[in-house]
Amino acid sequence: LFLPAAAMAAYKQWIPNTNFETASNWDKERVPCASDVIHFEKSKVVSVFVGSPHALTDMYLPLNGEFLLAPGAGFAAFDGSWDPGCGSGTVLSFADAEQRTWFDPTLWRHVSPPGDLEPAGRIFLLDEERVPCQYDDVIFQPETSFRVNLDSSRQMIPLRSISLNGQELSSADAWAEYLRGPSATRQFHGNATLQVTGTRCPHSSGCACGNALDRHRICASLLRAEGCPALPCQSPLQPLGHCCGVCGAVVTLDFMAEFDLQQYRDRVVQAWLSLPKYAGIQMAISKVHRAQTFLGLISRGSTSAIQIVLVDSGAGPQTGTAAEQLAADIVSDITQHGEALGIPSGSVEVATSSALSGQAGGRASRRIAAGTVLGLLFTLLALGGLLFLHRKGKLRLQALRLPRLQDTAEDTACPEPVSGKGFDNPMFDVELPGAGSAEETPQEMAPEGHQVFYLNPLYDPSETET
Repeated sequence: LFLPAAAMAAYKQWIPNTNFETASNWDKERVPCASDVIHFEKSKVVSVFVGSPHALTDMYLPLNGEFLLAPGAGFAAFDGSWDPGCGSGTVLSFADAEQRTWFDPTLWRHVSPPGDLEPAGRIFLLDEERVPCQYDDVIFQPETSFRVNLDSSRQMIPLRSISLNGQELSSADAWAEYLRGPSATRQFHGNATLQVTGTRCPHSSGCACGNALDRHRICASLLRAEGCPALPCQSPLQPLGHCCGVCGAVVTLDFMAEFDLQQYRDRVVQAWLSLPKYAGIQMAISKVHRAQTFLGLISRGSTSAIQIVLVDSGAGPQTGTAAEQLAADIVSDITQHGEALGIPSGSVEVATSSALSGQAGGRASRRIAAGTVLGLLFTLLALGGLLFLHRKGKLRLQALRLPRLQDTAEDTACPEPVSGKGFDNPMFDVELPGAGSAEETPQEMAPEGHQVFYLNPLYDPSETET
């Protein structure tokens, strides 16, 4: 149906208009007739395209507005003659177009570029890509008027080109000239400005859409107050650039400089997506920016990756199973041919109704691994701190005497004859009796014939004396 925005420039067409002859632009959901009174709110800024002649009984105009008249179009005073279907007339008010925002995905239509042979309905875009991306071509239909709210988290909203009144503007100079005209301020409003660059994505691996900063606006417009729908899988996947989770599979690919996103997309479509067994699968494939962290805690910026999102039409226990199988086919193909395709490695995540335990187990194992690494890190830091304090003389560790490797080697090579000194227990500061000890108890004496004795520091000989 359309090419992914990251693979090459996509054509995205603005849907709503402010035409006089569009019934949905009037509060009564019909076009005014001769007996009606037409009302434009005086404080609203409007640009209205009029495509045909109209007779009027009365019309209240805005203080800041314009009528764009097609050839032969215009207004005439109603002469009171009978108008079939008009009746006695009523007041019709023009709809408010102020809240039609640039970042509302429902207000854009994706138009197939020439030569696109993609299977209809099999490819979808991430929510961030449903509005114009930084290298897209934007189309406003000829013979229409419109008003767009450009509120954004950025000062400039980049795009490759914009078509207005049937004319494509693809340079900064051409766009600047249009902005100096009388209609621009009535058609575009908000805190941001469109930036026409005239350039396409320069990388064969594709380009990220660039709408991440306005993701909250996109999701708010898309979800309204309803929120994300309930899904049959208990641990839905959250693709980057998408507002809600999905059941199915997400394949993430690392890539090399020679990787070609367009060619690889065609490979997936032709090799698998066109097969009858995968007829119910939809795919989104694009370049995304993936955040990098150290041990999941410390941000290390971001890196680019290719993300393939696979969802299927399965229901009940079959939800996501076809997508899981296709993901396995893709990973197997990368294992065999990844080097030739410019894909050194990849990973896959799956969320299906029949594999919840595996999904949860995989996530749990990752959490356990992260906890183990963190535990080892904190232990090393603690030991390092103790050693530092000891070397600074602020902490005495004489009870933690460890034999040096050199001493151990010497003891092994040249063993000393067994003497009557005994065995020192390093956990207790107890002075061992020598050969000339004045006091010897039966517990401290070794059996006859042995020259080694053992002192139990937890045992008090005085307790047994009678």
